[in-house]
Amino acid sequence: MPTQFQQRLVVFISLAFAMLNALFFYFQLDWFAGIPLAILIIGIALFRLDVLIYIIVLTTPLSITFEDVGGGLGLTLPTDPLMFGAMLVFILKVLFDMKYDYRILKHPISLAILAQLIWIFFTSITSELPLVSFKYFLARLWYVIPFFFIVALLFKYPKKVNTFWWMYMVPLSGVIIYTVIRHGLRGFGDEPAHWVMQPFFSDHTGYGAMIAFCIPIAFVYQFRTKWDINTRILAGFVFTVLIIGVVLSYTRAAWVSLVVALVLMILIAFRVKWWIVALGGLGLIGVFFSFQVEIMHKLEKNKQDSSSDFAEHVESISNVATDASNLERLNRWDAAFKMFFEDPVVGKGPGTYKFLYAPYQHSSNITIISTNFGDGGNAHSEYFGPLAEQGVLGMLLVLVILFTFYYTGIPLYYKLVDKDERWLLMAVLLSVTTYFVHGALNNFLDQDKASVPIWAAMALVVVYDIYGKRKTIEE
Repeated sequence: MPTQFQQRLVVFISLAFAMLNALFFYFQLDWFAGIPLAILIIGIALFRLDVLIYIIVLTTPLSITFEDVGGGLGLTLPTDPLMFGAMLVFILKVLFDMKYDYRILKHPISLAILAQLIWIFFTSITSELPLVSFKYFLARLWYVIPFFFIVALLFKYPKKVNTFWWMYMVPLSGVIIYTVIRHGLRGFGDEPAHWVMQPFFSDHTGYGAMIAFCIPIAFVYQFRTKWDINTRILAGFVFTVLIIGVVLSYTRAAWVSLVVALVLMILIAFRVKWWIVALGGLGLIGVFFSFQVEIMHKLEKNKQDSSSDFAEHVESISNVATDASNLERLNRWDAAFKMFFEDPVVGKGPGTYKFLYAPYQHSSNITIISTNFGDGGNAHSEYFGPLAEQGVLGMLLVLVILFTFYYTGIPLYYKLVDKDERWLLMAVLLSVTTYFVHGALNNFLDQDKASVPIWAAMALVVVYDIYGKRKTIEE
């Protein structure tokens, strides 16, 4: 029990803070009221860094981005400051203790990610807009360090793996319910579908991408043998909400990504050899080039624009004649390639595309949603964006990270003993696939909502590869 002195001290401190807060409020210095919360967060970061990580994950689907907080730089609250704090505390702890699990650090996926970070830093030095690029580099650090290097340590413990994914999917389900209600009040029209998820997501593309990412994990969680029936019913509810969300998002790329993920699951489940897949891919490429005139003629004849009708909306995916969304992507990609050809080695600088692409637009590519001020966003590609901003090595490092991820993860699926671990690994492989298929048409890794689960998925594969129980006899 607290002593009488301790009780009086608490009362005195509380009264003193209340009086000071009233004084600061009188002078319109509202920030003072946040000091207790800041002290609490600092305490959690110093003594329970894992709890801070969970707080960040829980608030990520609910975070709100402010596009310009000064100097043309954006900030996402509350996650960006919390991520920065988690990163800073972790770095100081590692430097003080001089220890980290070097098996994680030396893993091929980790080395590929570190190589990308080094290249982003170097190209920030050569950037045309160094301030923008170094902010981009810093943001990438506070995404990767907490959610790859710290989370890899947490994922050694199976319960923390599941806690992490629940912490992300449950609030995301809340955002979906909020969005569906707002959408329903507007008759589930195609136009409102682009913005009803605001302020939590800027538009329907990122919203649909992250719902698609979570669907494989929620699906697998319905069948975990170690959970009671109530937990699996909750997983079924979350899965149902996610399916409703992705359908009503009208995000065509998300639907395509789920189809590709389903194909990958079949290939892995039936152990189809990689060379058969490669031959099939080469065959499809050959067919395209053999009939490219006929294919392009067919695409140009497709005049179906985006629609609230599901069938018509699917048909609009291949419309490169009149669909403004598709045409604008072609415009952005064309600008990205022009920027790349000007600086093929180091690019224009990380994060600079949206500030520099406007002059690279050709008049013949301008659409009704184009902007002459170049304030319409990024390159709409996780591959062409780095190509324009970081040169050829920037795009190659993205492909190297993906190669090491699948080269590690797919063979590992056949080796793990624990059934639940195997299926969660499968789910993570499919989830990352949905994102990077979607990444051919959009890019969101500069946002917390995508970076948190993507880097965590990479960390899970690393942890399972190092610590997972394997079969003693290879099949």
